[in-house]
Amino acid sequence: MNQPSRARDIGLNFSGTPGPHNAITDVPGITIGYSTILEDPIEGVHKGLCTGVTAIIPRGGSGSIQPVWAGIDSFNGNGEFTGSHLIRDLGWFLGPVMITNSHGVGMTSHATVGWMVERYKDTFTEDHMWCLPVVGETYDGVLNDINARGVQEHHVVEALNTATDGPVVEGNVGGGAGMIAYEFKGGTGTASRKVTVAGSEYTLGVVVQANHGTRDWFEVSGVPVGQHMRDDMVFGHEQGSIIIVIATDAPLIPHQLNRLARRGSIGIGRNGSKGGHNSGDIFLAFSTANGHDNPWRAPDLMKLEILNDVHLDLFYEAAVQSIEEAILNAMIAAEDRVAVKPAGKVVKAIDPAKLLEVVKGG
Repeated sequence: MNQPSRARDIGLNFSGTPGPHNAITDVPGITIGYSTILEDPIEGVHKGLCTGVTAIIPRGGSGSIQPVWAGIDSFNGNGEFTGSHLIRDLGWFLGPVMITNSHGVGMTSHATVGWMVERYKDTFTEDHMWCLPVVGETYDGVLNDINARGVQEHHVVEALNTATDGPVVEGNVGGGAGMIAYEFKGGTGTASRKVTVAGSEYTLGVVVQANHGTRDWFEVSGVPVGQHMRDDMVFGHEQGSIIIVIATDAPLIPHQLNRLARRGSIGIGRNGSKGGHNSGDIFLAFSTANGHDNPWRAPDLMKLEILNDVHLDLFYEAAVQSIEEAILNAMIAAEDRVAVKPAGKVVKAIDPAKLLEVVKGG
């Protein structure tokens, strides 16, 4: 099936104005990289690998390590995002944001520590500095032999070292390689929106690792398309999760970013998710504004620029719009994959022509 690459390409309409790439990389300074692991079964080793790692670097070109102001929230907590306790207490994190599969969290954290120690060698040598990597996960055990723990240190380093700005590849890539959304093939998706406040233009961008929802729940533009697209259903109940990363260059501080992250629930609800029991719906929001020295070198008095709370509604709206579109981008860009459990089952990518037909007819 010859699929267009993104949801807008097939004629779906979305509110809001995207940035030039309609991607998280529209936020200045952000880079994203992947390592995608695809291997046929090897007797006695694994039953087939379809997994990977996604790396989002908030200040990709920066030569120094700086705190990134952040907030975190979850709609359903059946999952993991390491570093969340630190973010809730201190309101910031250091280093990249990583996304992988459930059994790859430990290796991804381990390898990210090594990458950071090497990248910022002088800082780690001179100061009693430590880092707690931010690593999110979703379960890919239907399409990937997750118990084989295919994510290795070199995969994590590859994702970090290949991070770049500009257009972003979506679908079966990085941590999203083996994911399923609404019983169609899911994966990695992104989108962005421009936000104008008090004469200044900011950008908000998101990345999703979409691995959530049942066909019965699936809606697009308010149309219950899952009720009309009944072929090739997978399991009939929710089996996965969704990680959402929201980034902006607007000067927002932790209490504002906590509230922004909370809007992830509304974003996934736009496509019908109810936040099922088996789902870890976890949302991280961060701002690249207000860069400062690392906490070991920060001055006694720190000055921050802060946007007035009354303007937050514009960012809430941008986040909801971007999340809705990013999930569909992940699904439109995805490609069919054969399951390892149950063996031989094909998880189909959504048929974009059929999707558009149902939406327009609804």
